[in-house]
Amino acid sequence: MRVGLLGAGRIGAWHARFLSGHPLVEELVIGDADARRAEALAGPLGARAADPDAVLAAGPDAVLIATPTSTHADLLVRACEAGVPAFCEKPVAPDLRTTLEVRDRVAKTGVPVHIGFQRRFDAGYAAARQAVLDGRLGDLHRVHLVTADPAPPPAEYVRSSGGIFRDCHIHDFDILRWVTGREVESVTAVGANRGDDYFAAARDVDTSAAVMVMDDGTVATMQGSRYNGAGYDVRMELSGTAGTWVVGLDERAALRSAEPGVDWPSGDAWGNFWDRFEPAYAAEIGTFLDVARGHADSPCTVDEALEALLIAEAATLSLHEERRVRPAELR
Repeated sequence: MRVGLLGAGRIGAWHARFLSGHPLVEELVIGDADARRAEALAGPLGARAADPDAVLAAGPDAVLIATPTSTHADLLVRACEAGVPAFCEKPVAPDLRTTLEVRDRVAKTGVPVHIGFQRRFDAGYAAARQAVLDGRLGDLHRVHLVTADPAPPPAEYVRSSGGIFRDCHIHDFDILRWVTGREVESVTAVGANRGDDYFAAARDVDTSAAVMVMDDGTVATMQGSRYNGAGYDVRMELSGTAGTWVVGLDERAALRSAEPGVDWPSGDAWGNFWDRFEPAYAAEIGTFLDVARGHADSPCTVDEALEALLIAEAATLSLHEERRVRPAELR
């Protein structure tokens, strides 16, 4: 396969390293607005650097979009209208209106699109989903999600991120829907600023929480932090009438027991999201290559990404208006 990669930043570089060694990829072409950065990434990997427009114009078999959020919508539409199957890191677009426009334009092309929500490819989340489907938890009553970063992103990132619920917790919202198979009926979100002033300046928070009620009455709670000194902490707890399963409860969980004589977990905490989810990212991109070859359906379409965004928008509105919000209000 001839694969184009747009974006040579941090996550683009990770994708490039995986693609350069994949047996299906015969040629990898990397494009970035910064030509020198594209060349620096491409050279050691045996890939080729090119202008981003040239990457699409060359008609690759597939393209991965890992550019800044503000460019996703345009590049995704251009790829699909050129007939090129596309993988795009979340979000599809920085706002709901543009996401809806992209969805409609992409749908008209019939070209497969895969939006990047890597937790769907993590072994723990997949096992939990199957346990719910098989009824091993009984009737699901309660879900709890945690996403906590060990250190905050820089101020310039926060200013354009859209806020913690759109930028960070959208992964929680997507995986909540995917694992439970249910929809979020309402969201009540709160937050606080306990660290740097630039979060408040961006109308964002660095400490977050939300209560969600699912369409079957299941109650889901969520917590987040940009200052989790113990390490990178991502977990999901699902409790039903027949059992409780926890995703992310391993030897590298960013936890310590307060009970005397309990020395668990014994490993070093995960340092960042790539360390924690590297196998999931690899599985996700491998699946996308199968989608591009016509061997699989997209595991996460623009419509799926839209549902997660609607919950994130509802949570953001709830935070600012201090009220319970139904995602259906925003359609």
